[in-house]
Amino acid sequence: MKAIFDTVSYNCSKIVTNSYSTSFSLASKMLSDHIRQDIYNIYGFVRFADEIVDTFHDYNKKELFDDFEKEMYKAITNKISLNPILNAFQKTVHQYNIQPELYEAFMKSMRLDLHKTDYLTDQEYKEYIYGSADVVGLMCLKVFVNGDEERYNDLKESAMHLGSAFQKVNFLRDLKADYEELNRTYFPNTDLKQLDEASKLRIIKEIEDDFDQGLAGILKLPIEAKFGVYTAFIYYKKLLNKLKKTPSLEIKNTRIRVPNYQKFGLLAKSYLDYRFNLI
Repeated sequence: MKAIFDTVSYNCSKIVTNSYSTSFSLASKMLSDHIRQDIYNIYGFVRFADEIVDTFHDYNKKELFDDFEKEMYKAITNKISLNPILNAFQKTVHQYNIQPELYEAFMKSMRLDLHKTDYLTDQEYKEYIYGSADVVGLMCLKVFVNGDEERYNDLKESAMHLGSAFQKVNFLRDLKADYEELNRTYFPNTDLKQLDEASKLRIIKEIEDDFDQGLAGILKLPIEAKFGVYTAFIYYKKLLNKLKKTPSLEIKNTRIRVPNYQKFGLLAKSYLDYRFNLI
């Protein structure tokens, strides 16, 4: 029965989420049951594409990425794939009418990571973030609003700002790994070899502005999604505050983390905010 295969596919996406990201997994558990699996399905898809370009160094990454992209299109066209991650993703694409321009923009940005190592202009930087992060937020938003186009359009800009904020925090946190292991620099007009406090604070101010606009959208989310998204927001804000307090030299030489015990404390805080209608 195909239902068994579909269940296996959904379980694979859930396993990918839980295995690769404790913070995203924790936030996803705060979503309502009937939308949680579809967020797992989206995360599994974007994580696999990202893993190809970021970690499969001993293999032909371009060939793997080409194959993955072809199988993605086949899965969406045929409404089935023997790749369980793509089989789960296509189900969500069709159920919520996720438009091709969203997942195509994502794949375009991921493909850039196969060869592009720096972003010299604001336009290049913004286009990469749109494809690598903003559209992921928009795909999730499609699920959150259950395909309601009016609500989707109302929250679209806020969702993009939130996706940008999350991605920029990741860039700042992962400066060392991106630069030393992958030879990548994402922030334009910034010399990572001589990152100073002024440059760091300029980047953080940009992220804080994104968070402010993202929070405005969180407040308008349906009840089924609000707690989960707010949990992710609280976690990334905590991470940004740690980065803000960390000297620029230390950011370049280590990866700043939020310990698991603090994550659970943040979960408790977000629940209290939610429970007492503070969000």
